[in-house]
Amino acid sequence: MKNRNNKKGISAVDFFCIGFGAIVGVGWAVSVNGWMTSCGGPIPAALGYLAVLIMMVPIGLCYAELVPMLPVAGGGMAFAYKAFKEKIAAVSGWAALGGMIAIIPWEAIQITDMLGYLIPGVKNSPVLYTVMGYDIRLSVVLIGTAFSLILFAINMKGLAAAAKFQKILCFVLIGTALLGAAAALIGGKFDNLKPVYDVTDPAIYGEGLKQVSHSSMIGGVFAIVVTAAYFLAGFETIPQGVEEAGGSIKTVGKTVVLSVTLACVFYAIMLFAFGFGWPWQEFALMERPAAATMFKHLYPGGVGVALYWILTIGAIAGLFTTWNGFFTASANMFMSMGRGKLVPKALAYQNKNGVAVRGQVICLALSLIGPLLGANLIDTITCFSALAFILSWMVTCWSLVALRKKYPDLKRPYKIPGGIGMGIFASVLTTGVFVMSFIPKSPFFGGSLAIKMMIGWMALGVILFLCSAPQRKGLSDEELEKGVFGARMGNKEE
Repeated sequence: MKNRNNKKGISAVDFFCIGFGAIVGVGWAVSVNGWMTSCGGPIPAALGYLAVLIMMVPIGLCYAELVPMLPVAGGGMAFAYKAFKEKIAAVSGWAALGGMIAIIPWEAIQITDMLGYLIPGVKNSPVLYTVMGYDIRLSVVLIGTAFSLILFAINMKGLAAAAKFQKILCFVLIGTALLGAAAALIGGKFDNLKPVYDVTDPAIYGEGLKQVSHSSMIGGVFAIVVTAAYFLAGFETIPQGVEEAGGSIKTVGKTVVLSVTLACVFYAIMLFAFGFGWPWQEFALMERPAAATMFKHLYPGGVGVALYWILTIGAIAGLFTTWNGFFTASANMFMSMGRGKLVPKALAYQNKNGVAVRGQVICLALSLIGPLLGANLIDTITCFSALAFILSWMVTCWSLVALRKKYPDLKRPYKIPGGIGMGIFASVLTTGVFVMSFIPKSPFFGGSLAIKMMIGWMALGVILFLCSAPQRKGLSDEELEKGVFGARMGNKEE
């Protein structure tokens, strides 16, 4: 491993695009007015995302130390394996996997909606059947299937091909979003941000104002935290590809922190800019994609239409960055858990190019199933994603603390500022958020449906863990650990 810095592979910029693109996605364009509504205005929503940095940066720092220390696919699962052995590793890995794969089928549905904003009538095809009140149309199935197969083909070429695709899309996403923010700031005014906080408009919140659970600006700031884990998930895609890293592995770890930090700042900028561009209470009621639709009002005529197209194209690029990022990461997580025999080892199979083939096939199947089930059902599946990610983050943070104590002499190319104290802070914080996610009326309550899904998903993980027990039987701890870490076992060569 001494020649790692000369190894040709995925660069730090590629990893940043993988992580940042997977995090940001399409939410900034289609959900930004919903964030304003849930928080009582763009200012509390923007402040909310900046406040979330207090939780997310320490988590990112834990990953920044652990990734170069144990540079293997599996991320939090591998860290937990080294710290706590197979049972806790299975919990961490399976939770992260649940959070990631829940997003894949949603993207396969959303692509048709996004194309429909540019090509009116694309969804006006025959209705095949209905699921939970949602009409499954032929065009949705065909378009979702076509793009699922394209992503599968790209990912089957290896991480380098997927990373190149991701980088191009990420630059399109960032460029169009910043252009939109600048246009909104040029054409808007501060009065559009007023009232700074208000949840009393029945046109937005309905009669009885039943859609909000807060009545103060501080409550509005905290309201974003409930969904922040979902909209900030994605940096976990970076550790999944670290085995193909080129250059400094220390830099790869730092991209985790950078991608999370810039994603929070990016969301805050978008919220402020779009709230500045048009009276936010009117913006809150605009049809999707709200960020693009606003420019037809702000700049009537050709300029507004051009901006509408540019931002919608940027949103579509963001959709693919999330879809592609989680497609790749989920397949590698299946492979990594199979290598460690935490799930049946058949999932560990890689082809000669190092592609996790069976994991890729599962991800393809999920993408293909999405359009067949419809948005109303898929949305209920993805609601537990944030809770699953928080559990995985919590285990990772505690893993850093445990590894600092158990293996103080392990080589750490990057050490987080604050040392073990920062790790304990992140661990306690994520544990508190996770526990409160199960408590009704707490600001972090995940909802009864999300909790039921979480319990069901983890139960499935237990079943697969037990099914793979015969494959672990008779193997020594060293042999089991070698399945997870391979040549990097014990961090001897770092």
